This record gives sequence, C-alpha cells and structure tokens, in this order.
Amino acid sequence: MPRSVVRRLDAVVNDFVLRCRFFREPMTKGRAQMFAMQHQLNTRQRNSVLKLKVATNCTDWDTRIRILKACSEEVIADHEHGGGRAHWQILEDLGVRIGLKRAQLQKATPLPSTQLCWAAWEGLMANKHWLEGIVANTCAERVNVPGYGTGLFKRRGWFGVERQRWGRLFELTNDEMKFFTLHEEADILHSNMGWQAVERFARELHMEDAVVAACERNLYVWEHYLNGIAAGGDALARMRR
Repeated sequence: MPRSVVRRLDAVVNDFVLRCRFFREPMTKGRAQMFAMQHQLNTRQRNSVLKLKVATNCTDWDTRIRILKACSEEVIADHEHGGGRAHWQILEDLGVRIGLKRAQLQKATPLPSTQLCWAAWEGLMANKHWLEGIVANTCAERVNVPGYGTGLFKRRGWFGVERQRWGRLFELTNDEMKFFTLHEEADILHSNMGWQAVERFARELHMEDAVVAACERNLYVWEHYLNGIAAGGDALARMRR
C-alpha cells in the first residue's frame, strides 16, 4: 500500500534533520549571535511578506485565517504563548542577553545567504499553488515537533535542543529563553494545522507528489539558510580575535 502523504512528508523532514550540519555541529557564541540577528529579520520577512502571499492565494477560508493568525503572532503580538509580544521582539531580547547590543540587532542586515533564501522562498511561496505554499510555511516549524532525528532532537525537537545548548553556553534559564520555549509550544499547533491541511487537500486536488517535492525543495533552502548563519557566525568570531 502506498504511504500516506503525511508519512512521506515526515520522511523528508527526518532526512533534513539528519543531514543538516547546523544541528550536528557545536553551538558557539558567534553562531548564536548570528542566529539572533538573522532570524529576527527572517521571522519578520517570512511572516509579513512571504506567508501573506500564501494566504492571499489560499482558496479555503478557514485555512487562510489560520495562516493570518499565525503570522500575527510572529510579527504583531502573541497573546497565547508570548505574553502579548511578537516573536521577533522576544528573539531580540534573547540576543541582548547573549551579548549583542540592541542597536546591533535593530541595524542588522541580511547575509548574502539569507537574501538568496528569501529569493528562493519567493518563488516557492508566492508563485506556486497555495497548497505547496502551505508546505513552505510549515516544514521548518515541523522540525520543532518531537519525533524527528535521534537522541535529544527526537525527544524535544530542534528548539528543545537549542534551549539546552544556549542554556549551557550562556548560563540562561528557561524563562530567559522564552523564544525557544514558546516555539516548542506554538510550532506544534502551527505545523499540525499545516500538515492537516496538506493531508486533506493533497488528496482532493491530486497533489501528493507536488507537496512532497515542495517540502524537499524548501528544506534545501532552510539548510542553506542555517549553514549561512553558521558560516557568518564563524566569521564574526574570527573578527573578534
């Protein structure tokens, strides 16, 4: 019997988790600081521009509203998980806690690798069928759901791993790492919504192969994005020596 589309998507996500070197290599001060600078930019770009284009193309009203609600939590205010603050603002505070000045975060510019990823996501999210765009919205959030990879990653998901790595590196409490803890909660809800929409509509629209291919392409872009942050963080550390 052919595997369900969700099982195929889960296999693609698992392959990504196992191969992406950002997850396997040690976290350093430079990499963490570069992540804070780049990811607060990326959070705003994806949720104020790219994901909204998916919502615009979406023909299912309930799904469209769920996308817009998730975007609002990321860039305007998250009252359910973030205490009324946007996710990028919570990440900015985390960046200050790990040694960056707030002005550095507010004046940060995207790395060339981040800019390239934005261009790639533009093609994968704005110019594709909305169901393929839903996959682009969801596949990276899915990595925060336990069950992929091995060891601690499988038990806690990506941000559960980062919470442990950053906590040890910077001597932070869980309360000080709210950005990670809120995403461990919110991304389960957001990604489940996306996976359920894909499961429902891929069958109806005969798009099972298309959505699996979209997931593969998007995760290659995410891999380039994270590896770019790693390289940028290493360069940042070398400049300070």
